[in-house]
Amino acid sequence: MGRLLPALMGLILSGALPASAVDLSVGPGMVAEVVVTGIPRPLQLAFDPAGSLVVLSQGLRGDAAAELVTVELSGQIPVEGAHLPRVVVPFPEDARKAVLGSLAIAPRTGHVLLGEENGNRIYRLTDEGRLAPVAVGLYHLVGGGGIAFDGDGRLVVVDFVSTETQLRSESRPPPALDWLAGEGYQGPLVFRLDLSEDRPLPRRLDLGAPFFPRSWPQGESPPPSRFVAVAASPNGDIVLLDSLGQVARLTADGQLHLLASLGSGHYHRTNMAVAPDGTVVVSTGFHIRRLLRISPSGAITAIAWDLGDPNGVAIDASGVIYLAESAHHRILRITPAPLVRPLPPSPP
Repeated sequence: MGRLLPALMGLILSGALPASAVDLSVGPGMVAEVVVTGIPRPLQLAFDPAGSLVVLSQGLRGDAAAELVTVELSGQIPVEGAHLPRVVVPFPEDARKAVLGSLAIAPRTGHVLLGEENGNRIYRLTDEGRLAPVAVGLYHLVGGGGIAFDGDGRLVVVDFVSTETQLRSESRPPPALDWLAGEGYQGPLVFRLDLSEDRPLPRRLDLGAPFFPRSWPQGESPPPSRFVAVAASPNGDIVLLDSLGQVARLTADGQLHLLASLGSGHYHRTNMAVAPDGTVVVSTGFHIRRLLRISPSGAITAIAWDLGDPNGVAIDASGVIYLAESAHHRILRITPAPLVRPLPPSPP
């Protein structure tokens, strides 16, 4: 068995075994297809300003922080990802053996940002293929959808502060943020950063005020759990998923409004994306294995289920969904039926 599993993985990655060998269940009105194969354990997806799909993978060898593959989807599919050039991202130069588990691409500049999984730093990938710190001093940056850009090009970051993470912090918060230290606030944090500001990098998030919560009075109960994914809505709201399966909208005034509750389960390395019409799509991760859709009114429907470790999700400008199915080393494209154009009739 020890030799069989690596051999089987090699066959799948090489394309000798078809991706269609794994069943895929989709909801009514959905059309699913495999568009990329052969990328080892794809974790995160994002579109760059040119409309190409960028895939974050941890690779097979474990000798780098991450690998990035850019896929053009305008040609014949499925694309064999094993044949595409990839950027191997080295570990940070300060010898931190950090694994990069989150990805966001700046919509205006195309800068690629990468976050440490269960770490406290966010980096920009330079043109030379090095990691330049953009934000440091986080308490606990989750893997998965922990970072995203909003419609104004600002970086949104979800964090979590607890007694344990405070001990690991790079410095103590200043007096104005005492509610984040000691016996004060313990719970989720949301930061929103305008990286175009003429301010030095990296930003020290452990010394700055979060966007949410703005403050937290002593004795007041904090939010019930940690945020595990973030996405930006076209109307300017920030959409957040917490570890209890609750999806909420964070409005410009810093107020949380419950949108939907996905039910109990273990939400780990989850991801979200928001369609142009405001529909939220949630990739629920390894344990739940579903892709869910939440309408702007909060109605929940299942898009696909029995998935093989669903991770990153991205939505293009027309509303077509792309999903990283990590256990099968492939990218799925799921198209709502109204967007599927019928084939032209065959000539007589």
